[in-house]
Amino acid sequence: MARTRAAAVHNDPGLQPERTDLAWRRTALTLITAACIFLRWMPHYGWFVGTLVATSLLVALGIAVTQRRRYHRAASGIGGGVMTASVRATAAIAGSVVVLAALGIYTVLFLPLQ
Repeated sequence: MARTRAAAVHNDPGLQPERTDLAWRRTALTLITAACIFLRWMPHYGWFVGTLVATSLLVALGIAVTQRRRYHRAASGIGGGVMTASVRATAAIAGSVVVLAALGIYTVLFLPLQ
């Protein structure tokens, strides 16, 4: 017997939860792409690049793991008339991107080429 995924019911003609879900998925895909680009730096900058790869993949995994909960909360919020932004998740992603950018800049400017 196959498991079916129960979709939250909402009455939003603009499909806001679906658009938000797609935006989070694009963010995760972008982080995976960044991890692949960081892998290209490995021969030039050594083991430290593994930190960048691991951080990017962990953040992408975090998005994937928590996405279903965010979607259902948004769809339920529309149905109940109480919709709140996911400030904590957005701040966490913004902070992660800033950390990744700082580590990337550090890698390029301060680590010697091998």
